Amino acid sequence: MIAMSFAVLLAAWHFAAVTWPSRSLPGPVPVFQTFLRETASGDLPYHLGMTLWRVAASFVLAMVIGSVIGVFLGSFRRADQFFNPWLILFLNIPALVVIVLAYIWFGLNEVAAIGAVAVNKIPNVIVTMREGTRALDPRYAEMAAVYRFGPLDRLRHILLPQLQPYIAAASRSGIALIWKIVLVVELLGRSNGVGFEINLFFQLFDVAAILAYALAFVAVMLFIELLLVQPLERSSTRWRRRAA
Repeated sequence: MIAMSFAVLLAAWHFAAVTWPSRSLPGPVPVFQTFLRETASGDLPYHLGMTLWRVAASFVLAMVIGSVIGVFLGSFRRADQFFNPWLILFLNIPALVVIVLAYIWFGLNEVAAIGAVAVNKIPNVIVTMREGTRALDPRYAEMAAVYRFGPLDRLRHILLPQLQPYIAAASRSGIALIWKIVLVVELLGRSNGVGFEINLFFQLFDVAAILAYALAFVAVMLFIELLLVQPLERSSTRWRRRAA
């Protein structure tokens, strides 16, 4: 079914390109030829690898920091009440503002780029993990106290299993948000990456190259979504299906 869906999409794209021929809408064949040329030269794999590195670094940073803060706020009501206005503020700051300020304050470097992307995602992770912590069953905590679980045992056997669905939800939304912001970060202040190349080809009005780079990156992200994120999500919610 997925293959058929993509086939219909390609057919519609080809039909539109043939019916309304324009430099602004190259067909699938010219785009594929550009993809092969950029891949053979090594440019596309290099820039795609740089973008994926930034996506991975920002994702890990946002998930770790956001999860720790979210569990903390969900566990302590007073802290949550105190920091909630801060959280609302960061949730509503536009990503573009964060990126520009990061480049101004820390320079046009990898630390500023990755940090800006992570800062845009951390508040969303905090909200998800805070709600997950609030939903924890207190009976498991009581059991851990009775059996004198240590901190690592509590984390492994009590906290993480209950938070796994929320971790999966934060991960899925995180991947979808982070890779889009990374392209903006690269467009504004990096000298490599898919975003940088798209900006370069935009100036040259090379639509085929823009589509080649964009579709290559989207294909990789779909691969990650289908083979990593969705299996994790199914694994984290399988107990619900059994209970039904």
